[in-house]
Amino acid sequence: MSDGYFIDELDKRIINFLMSNARIPFLEIARECNISGAAVHQRVQKLEEAGVLTGSRFTINEEVLGYKTKAFVGVFFERANMYPVFKGEIEKIEEIIECHFTTGKYAVLIKVCCMDNQHLKKVLLRIHELEGVSSTETLISIEQPIFREIKIS
Repeated sequence: MSDGYFIDELDKRIINFLMSNARIPFLEIARECNISGAAVHQRVQKLEEAGVLTGSRFTINEEVLGYKTKAFVGVFFERANMYPVFKGEIEKIEEIIECHFTTGKYAVLIKVCCMDNQHLKKVLLRIHELEGVSSTETLISIEQPIFREIKIS
């Protein structure tokens, strides 16, 4: 962590409350932790300043919005130095919801969210058209039994 901030047990409890519900009132956390609301506010502020907490957000259920197909696409490059160009180009493809520069078999592993297999096909064709892409390997996700942040213990 930046600035040498040490996370103690109370910080861990606060983080776990916020991970389970980012909209939980600080006063409720304070009651559960037996401290003041101001103390919770100060600790959360320090955790944000240290880079431990980076904002809050809602989780979208893509399936309810009609996005039924999720897939992981391993991307192979023509040349190893194509990553910077590729990175700039994939930001323009909205269906790509994650991108990881990796070691191992693929140069890049991306996660895409599409309406159906036909939509996925169109996205894959766009990826194949990008400069430096030699080939891809696609794995369609059947089910995601686990979706969580790292446990703070």
